[in-house]
Amino acid sequence: MLAPPAVRPGCVIRVVAPSGTFPAEAFHAGVRRLRKRYDVRFDQSIFERSGYFAGTDARRAGELQRAIEDPDARAIVAARGGYGCTRLLSLLDTAAIACQPKLLVGFSDLTALHVAWSRAGVRSLHGPMVCSLGHCPQAQVQRWMRAIEGATPEPFRGLEPLSGGAAEGLLAGGNLALLAALAGTPYAPALSGRVLFLEDVGERPYRVDRMLTSLLHAGWFDQVSGVAIGAFQDLPGADGIGVRHVLRERLGSLGKPTLMGVPAGHVDDNHELPLGSPVTLDADSGTLHFHEPSVSEA
Repeated sequence: MLAPPAVRPGCVIRVVAPSGTFPAEAFHAGVRRLRKRYDVRFDQSIFERSGYFAGTDARRAGELQRAIEDPDARAIVAARGGYGCTRLLSLLDTAAIACQPKLLVGFSDLTALHVAWSRAGVRSLHGPMVCSLGHCPQAQVQRWMRAIEGATPEPFRGLEPLSGGAAEGLLAGGNLALLAALAGTPYAPALSGRVLFLEDVGERPYRVDRMLTSLLHAGWFDQVSGVAIGAFQDLPGADGIGVRHVLRERLGSLGKPTLMGVPAGHVDDNHELPLGSPVTLDADSGTLHFHEPSVSEA
């Protein structure tokens, strides 16, 4: 995987809204924070609305394409998630992603774009977006800045094993619902030998079960070397079955090293994950080690 150039103080960051609408106050708070260190730019059309989207598909796709092709930009950071990225996949010139590689930063609905970056052979960063950076603790903002500037994340320890063993591979994945929506399409991720990361929020146990079962039927878990499970909101049904039970039942018997408890996803302290970078998952010791950052020193 190609590592895009690291972001340095004073570098241009393009903010885009490829998904849902967002609160202007949170957006401006995040931009003010980032402008203390970077040259943050965005199109004024970013504030447009079209139903539950931040403008029409054409507006959002055009904004993203301009950011991809901007020779001055070092990174593309989403304003927020929501829903909408999958509608843009057929509208983008994804070949341009590798021509002028830039770091993509976001999570949740941005999973669809992380997969597009991966298919183009470029690393990206799963992590907080502009609207959350405006109000999260300063320590989290500093960690985010270190990640986009070239720091390799500290290993995660004390994770919960579902299935023992160790696995190495490039880190891939993101939001379960978005990944399940890409199954069977031309935009599905390449997973051979990858360590697959999964997270989601607000999904009932039977829906998590259905999505995991679809991916099992599609053979996704046959391809991966290991599974790292991030934040899931445990919403038990009337029968008392919770999401943790579903994750254990569906993934615990894969025969692949599998860990739960990665502190990333829809949680207050959403840690940065370098997608496309090599990692080692050791379920026996409960650790996930990162070997390289998302970016290069170039």
